Amino acid sequence: MKLTDILRLSLNSLTHRGLRSWLTILGIIIGVAAVIAMLSIGQGMSQNIQSRMGGFGADVLTVSAGQARAFGPEGSFNVRFEGGSPSEGSRGDTSGSSSSSSSGSSSSSTTSPTLTDTDLNAVLSADGVKAATGIISGRAEVSYLSKSVTTTVEGIDPTVWNTMTTSEISSGRLLESGDGMGVLIGSRVATETFDSNITVDSQILVGGKTFTVVGILKESGTGGFGSDDRTIFMTISSARDILTSIDQSEYSSIQVKVESTDLVDATITSVTNELLSSRDVTSDTQDFTVTSPTSMLETITSTMQTMTFFLTGIAAVSLLVGAIGIANTMFMSVMERTRLIGILKSLGTKNSEIMKLFVAESGIIGLTGGLLGVFLGFIVVGIISEIGFNLMGLGAAGRMAGGTSASVAVVTPELVFFALAFSTIIGIVSGLIPARKAANLEVVEAMRSE
Repeated sequence: MKLTDILRLSLNSLTHRGLRSWLTILGIIIGVAAVIAMLSIGQGMSQNIQSRMGGFGADVLTVSAGQARAFGPEGSFNVRFEGGSPSEGSRGDTSGSSSSSSSGSSSSSTTSPTLTDTDLNAVLSADGVKAATGIISGRAEVSYLSKSVTTTVEGIDPTVWNTMTTSEISSGRLLESGDGMGVLIGSRVATETFDSNITVDSQILVGGKTFTVVGILKESGTGGFGSDDRTIFMTISSARDILTSIDQSEYSSIQVKVESTDLVDATITSVTNELLSSRDVTSDTQDFTVTSPTSMLETITSTMQTMTFFLTGIAAVSLLVGAIGIANTMFMSVMERTRLIGILKSLGTKNSEIMKLFVAESGIIGLTGGLLGVFLGFIVVGIISEIGFNLMGLGAAGRMAGGTSASVAVVTPELVFFALAFSTIIGIVSGLIPARKAANLEVVEAMRSE
């Protein structure tokens, strides 16, 4: 029996059992669509995180007071710290490569740990450190024209900060040391926060004091992962006048520029050792955290991969149910066509050809289910890409740098090929036992079957 004859007989059999065949195929469709949706969501989220974290600067470390212990709110990666409390209210956005940081009034058994000039000097003495600067951050009321909002304010040393930041200027210029009453604002502060857009040389009130906008940053697109887009930057001396809860010698965080990206891990170790010594603590009582964009990205990616595999495993259960459905359908097909099998054998059809006939049927069911499952998967992915970020509370994080849309789910050609191949294999494997049963039927017994 030729392969074309086997395929023609298989298709003819499936056509005659239309409703049963389609119900069997439906199980595969749902399973494939679910697997594609889960895997594409995981891959899409990983790509979005990597693109957002990529703007942080791989050679910039952040030292924060307190021990990191958890993820931040609303799905974004904000490092929380034991023993630390936000300055001037909880910080909703962080800058550049910084993790969220905490500060308090003093370091003791009853108060929150802080960072001081002593810590900054210790960091500067560490091996591999090219530059370091203290940053203070908090939230303050900002007014422009008739509208007032509360947003993040950061006090920086422009001389050092300008060499570390990966943010780019949209208009105007970066801050300079002499800009005592000047501010640098994020793109969304300029275009989305107030009723009218803020332009360079505009005057805004920050904490009741008048400042002139000297520059506006390009949109970084890092959303909840440490964006400069909703931050107002000013010199650290000006920020201390506004964020009055932070003592004159304290910092919310310390940013560290490493001499080379190859030395990041070694520099983290060196900075940690210097701070352990200067703060007179041990690794068990450590009251500070040194983070890097690379370590943050690795942690997030690992978590995303674990979640993706877990959800994909759940989705794969429906494929297992579909496989059982195929096996059931094929067993029923063998029982219904026992006499036909006997006739084919009496005409000289070999056992291997009978087996190929039924395996081809189950394979076609798997392939058809896979094709339609991929199509349904594309529809599901499209819906998720359209509304997924809003449903998951990521909001502005769904936008890439430059304001273009980012997909939360990505379907690759490899994923499509995997889905089709896997569904076809599931179909073939599910049909092997029924096909073997059909091939082993005795001719006389099969001919006598009604």
